[in-house]
Amino acid sequence: MTRVMCLPYAGAGAGVYRPWKELATGRARAVPVQLPGREEEYSAPRYTSFHQCVADVARRVAEAAAGEPFVIFGHSFGALLAFEAARHLHETGGPLPGRLIVSGARSPRHRGYTALSEDDEEAVGALKKDSLRGFEALDHPELRALLLPTLRSDIRLLEQYGDYRPRELDPLPIPLTALRGAGDTVATAEGVADWKTFTTAEYAEFELPGGHLYLLDSMPELWRVIEEQL
Repeated sequence: MTRVMCLPYAGAGAGVYRPWKELATGRARAVPVQLPGREEEYSAPRYTSFHQCVADVARRVAEAAAGEPFVIFGHSFGALLAFEAARHLHETGGPLPGRLIVSGARSPRHRGYTALSEDDEEAVGALKKDSLRGFEALDHPELRALLLPTLRSDIRLLEQYGDYRPRELDPLPIPLTALRGAGDTVATAEGVADWKTFTTAEYAEFELPGGHLYLLDSMPELWRVIEEQL
């Protein structure tokens, strides 16, 4: 059985993937990978540098794989972490995923991230403009106070990415699958299609109905695509 290591999008925790555990079959099962500063690790210090983040995510993925076959899936911010964790494992001689699956993210060459306003109302408005789905919790003051600091922390990491990773780099010898929501205005079709230049192995690309957070409404369909890619 292949373990599907699932990395969350900005501001989210591993809990977003826990429903995927019910979709497990004899071929694959979801393994949500938690990041510090959220959910059961809420009190743990958040990452302060992209380098620290990548090294720790790669460690968490390798430990969760426990020597078994695995692939790495990440959505949006999590897709970039998935790519960089796979590269870190490749460069350090760690276990390699059988496939890298990136969702809702432009390739590293098509980056350009906007800071999240320090004004809470402006920040929430910007998030909802980019995605009509997935940020309902921000309408509740108590939840907003918990979620916005994590979102801002993750977006600050994205702002550091340009200094961490040059735009031109060698492709990975790992099969790569790129996915996006057909109505996604953040992960544009052009930006997603460029992922094909980041692998020397098999490449596949899929669109599913929905916007930037299409996966919240299309989990069974997305899981079928993941299984087929295995």
